Amino acid sequence: MYRSESKILTDDVEIGHRIAYWRFKGQRVVMTNGCFDLLHLGHVDYLERARALGDVLVVAVNSDASVQRLKGPGRPIVSETARYRLLAALEAVDTVLPFDADAPLELIRRVQPAVLVKGADYTPEQVVGADELPQWGGRLELLALVPGFSTSELIARIRRLD
Repeated sequence: MYRSESKILTDDVEIGHRIAYWRFKGQRVVMTNGCFDLLHLGHVDYLERARALGDVLVVAVNSDASVQRLKGPGRPIVSETARYRLLAALEAVDTVLPFDADAPLELIRRVQPAVLVKGADYTPEQVVGADELPQWGGRLELLALVPGFSTSELIARIRRLD
């Protein structure tokens, strides 16, 4: 098993143990979520800035079925197993939590992050889990995105080249 694979957690008990360990150590848990299809510089920049907001970065990642429901036919471009491994291989990412729902509300409730992060293309009202944060003293951070780097833009550029 590669180190990156050990960062991908699917077992509820293992997830619970990891969260309990971080809390025991007094670590500030940051959480974000997304599809992360066609990993690019915008994603890496976003994840590194998210990680800088705390001690541990948890990334919840949509399954293939979830991405297809959200983005439509032809998506994702990159399979879920590849997306999970790619994200887990990044130094900024401490744990990847795959999920099949359209939104990771149950995972957010389970992790209870000190900081929940989304891109500034969202408003606070659009962020799933933002309403829950005050229950455990968490806060929401919206991070600016790197201009010119989005998966949709990359796909459109590739299609124009065909």
